[in-house]
Amino acid sequence: MNSRTQAIQEAVREIERYVAGYGWDAPIRVFSLVKASDALRDHPDLESDLPADVPLEAAYNPDALFSVEQEGLPPADSIEQLLAQLAWPEGVAGAAVSVERITLPPEAEAEIPSDPQELERFLATDPRRDDVRMVVGVLRTGEAWCALRIRSHDDAAEVLQSADLVPELVEQLRATFV
Repeated sequence: MNSRTQAIQEAVREIERYVAGYGWDAPIRVFSLVKASDALRDHPDLESDLPADVPLEAAYNPDALFSVEQEGLPPADSIEQLLAQLAWPEGVAGAAVSVERITLPPEAEAEIPSDPQELERFLATDPRRDDVRMVVGVLRTGEAWCALRIRSHDDAAEVLQSADLVPELVEQLRATFV
């Protein structure tokens, strides 16, 4: 595993822990990923803001990343619309997004109403539903990592992780760098 892959994995894990600290039913959150060494070079005062458990030499690793939550996102009706509106300046090494979704087992598919109001009521009340939070990060160089937390198994030890856990979202996020 190369150091960029390790860096995106750690950044996504860190963002997932951060977002989990705010609980469920959260809005979409978007983060830029910047090289820590560049940020510290340009803003040396950031050293004093590093968590006590982060060794200073680790922050200066050439592939280590800092995440910066983005505010003032453009209005959008979906994650797809939002990501289609984003583009990143050259100094941004990568990006990550956190989004929650409702899931149902496959056998519920035949019962899903077509009327939007009925659908909303169905999703809110079906006892088989579960919520998932996906955190997906990609680097400009192509590496990606995903973390998925399931509300019914809301434990940091049970967060699912892999490079291709949410392939559609990985591709949509990669497209913000094209």
